[in-house]
Amino acid sequence: MQKLLIVGCGDIAFRVLPRLLGHYRVFALLRDPVQFASWRANGARPIRADLDHASSLQRISGLADIVLHFAPPPERGVVDTRTRRLLAALARGKSLPQRLVYISTSGVYGDCGGARIDETRPPHPTSARAMRRLDAEHQLRRFGRQNGIRVSILRAPGIYAADRLPTERLQKRVHALRAEDDVFTNHIHADDLAMLSCAALRYGRANRCYNATDDSAMKMGEYFDLVADRFGLPRPPRISRSEAQQQMSALQLSFMSESRRIDNQRIKKELRAKLRFPLVVDGVNAAWQERNR
Repeated sequence: MQKLLIVGCGDIAFRVLPRLLGHYRVFALLRDPVQFASWRANGARPIRADLDHASSLQRISGLADIVLHFAPPPERGVVDTRTRRLLAALARGKSLPQRLVYISTSGVYGDCGGARIDETRPPHPTSARAMRRLDAEHQLRRFGRQNGIRVSILRAPGIYAADRLPTERLQKRVHALRAEDDVFTNHIHADDLAMLSCAALRYGRANRCYNATDDSAMKMGEYFDLVADRFGLPRPPRISRSEAQQQMSALQLSFMSESRRIDNQRIKKELRAKLRFPLVVDGVNAAWQERNR
C-alpha cells in the first residue's frame, strides 16, 4: 500500500481523509500534538513537524509516495518559505514522491475586470497573499519538472460550507457594494474541494493547473443576499465604492477589488468531476437544512 502524506491538516484535509483510507497508508503532518488523538482515531498516523522549522521536517524525508500539500503560506512577504522548506525536506530523501497535489488560490489571476477566464489566463496577482501562492506554484512545478514528479495544482476560490458561511458578518451588518460597483466572486463547497483533491490525485496531469470552482457566476452582494435570505438575516446595506474606501479596512477592500468569472471545464473534462453542489444556492440550501434538522 502506498504511503500518502497530508501537509496542512485543516478542514479540507479532514474531509479528504475518509476518501483515502483503505487505499493509502495515510500520514498527517501536525505541529500541534493536541490534534494527534483526533487524527489517529480517524485512521491517520500523526507526525509532529512544523513547516516554519526546517529541523523538524527530517522525519518526512523519503517517507511518502504521494503528498497532498494543503498548507497555507506564511502571513508576510511574497515568498512561500513553508513550501520551500517542505520541498527541501522531500528532496533529501532516498526516494522522492511520485505524486503531489497542491491547493492554491484563484487569486493568482488578480483583477480580470469581470471577464470570464480559464487556466490559460496568465497569472497577475495583486495581493501579497496571492503572490505567495503563485510563488509556491512556481516552486512546485519546478520541483516536479526537475525530478519527474507529477504535480497538479488546484486553484480554489472562496471556500464555503455549513460552518463557513458569512452569517456572523451579516449579523454585524457588514456592507456590500451597490450592483454597479460590485465584483464577481467564485465559490467552491468544501466537500467538492475535497473531492477534487482526490480527483486530481487520480487523474491530474503533470504540471497542470485546474480551476477548482463551481458553476456559479454571481456578485459578492448577491452571495450575501442569498445567505441572508436563507437564514432569515437582514440583507447588507449597499454602499458605493467611494464610501467603501472611506469605511472599510485595506483587507476588506482587497476582496472587493478583484472581479472575475472562472471557467471550470477543465476539472469536468480532465478530472471527471461531478460536483455535489454545482451552484452556491445548492450548498447554501443544504447548509440551512443541516442546521434545521
